[in-house]
Amino acid sequence: MNSEIRDLSLWESGEQKIAWVKGNMPLLRSIEEEFAQTKPFAGKRIALSIHLEAKTAYLCRVMAAGGAEMYITGSNPLSTQDDVAAALVHGGLNVYAWHGTTPEEYEAHTRRVIEAKPHFIIDDGGDLVTLIHKEYPEYLENVIGGCEETTTGILRLKAMAKAGELKFPMMLVNDADCKHLFDNRYGTGQSVWDGVNRTTNLIVAGKTVVIAGYGWCGKGAAMRAKGLGARVIVTEVDPVKAIEAVMDGFTVMKMEDAAKIGDFFVTVTGCSHVITEKSFLAMHDGAILCNAGHFDVEVDMAGLRKLAVSSFEARNNIMGYMLPNGVTIYVIAEGRLVNLAAGDGHPAEIMDMSFAIQALSAEWLICNRANITNVLNHVPRAVDEAVARRKLQSMDIEIDTLTAEQREYLYGADAD
Repeated sequence: MNSEIRDLSLWESGEQKIAWVKGNMPLLRSIEEEFAQTKPFAGKRIALSIHLEAKTAYLCRVMAAGGAEMYITGSNPLSTQDDVAAALVHGGLNVYAWHGTTPEEYEAHTRRVIEAKPHFIIDDGGDLVTLIHKEYPEYLENVIGGCEETTTGILRLKAMAKAGELKFPMMLVNDADCKHLFDNRYGTGQSVWDGVNRTTNLIVAGKTVVIAGYGWCGKGAAMRAKGLGARVIVTEVDPVKAIEAVMDGFTVMKMEDAAKIGDFFVTVTGCSHVITEKSFLAMHDGAILCNAGHFDVEVDMAGLRKLAVSSFEARNNIMGYMLPNGVTIYVIAEGRLVNLAAGDGHPAEIMDMSFAIQALSAEWLICNRANITNVLNHVPRAVDEAVARRKLQSMDIEIDTLTAEQREYLYGADAD
């Protein structure tokens, strides 16, 4: 075992965190028991890049229980929790990550997991898949396939596939119903405001919140802001999503107009340069910005730093930027993922479903690799429904089933 972490002595604190989430992740517990018996990943090296906190750590242990040799790094310089990384290393897994990495350190850690010559990749944002294709082509033939966790990562995969560059099959985990309908909406919705509230210690009720993007993550962030008593404005580029936001009861306008009246700004688009210089200069003194998309480019941080006449740490994890017009605006967590760089991420019960999809999708791909010809693969409906049924069972909820007559009515005489 050869790891690179901040401080191994922190492992007991990390172990406590992992034990807590394990107690609230019944799906993963049941999958861990199954994997311990079936060993679907025996003899396989898995490279994993997901925000390295307690829930991710438990997923790593579940995969290890299935026989995998794990090589783990974070997917964001500020989301790794050093005590959790230490607990994984103390338990025998390979980890290359620490909180507050420089860009050079982040890249070096990413390279370390690729240089393990993985058979399988679990990615969050596409960094591992992109790197192995661009700089380690000699390792591609060793890769059975992989899973992608996020909208941003799937967009990158689709671009690679369209260009004919993607050389092994990937499971589009984010597109599974048991992932995006719950993780993106309820997980992001709660964890964004957990991060904002604990970092700012300011009230949301009575404020004007601007949500940039009305995909599933944006829906969740807007819904929770409304629940906290905020007036909510949505900005969008998609006319259909804009209409949906209007019919959900939110005000929709252009960012340049919303910038004049917003108190809190949350970007959730997966795109770049969503809030830029023109909007910065339109904001009132004290406006607070954060990002819940994958990368720190939605709020144009490079442009803001160049524009500002001065900057200062206003509070832990909050930077103030004084603009040429005398206004000071504030950015949480350097414009990185606010729910992880300023919080603990999504609730354990939500990630229980998301990581159950990850684990079962990896098992499905490895078991069916010989019959897979597409490089982009949706999670099988059977896997999605199996996770949903396990979740209901863990909640002691029973649902109806179709009778034979009903199935014939819906699907015809040949229905299975």
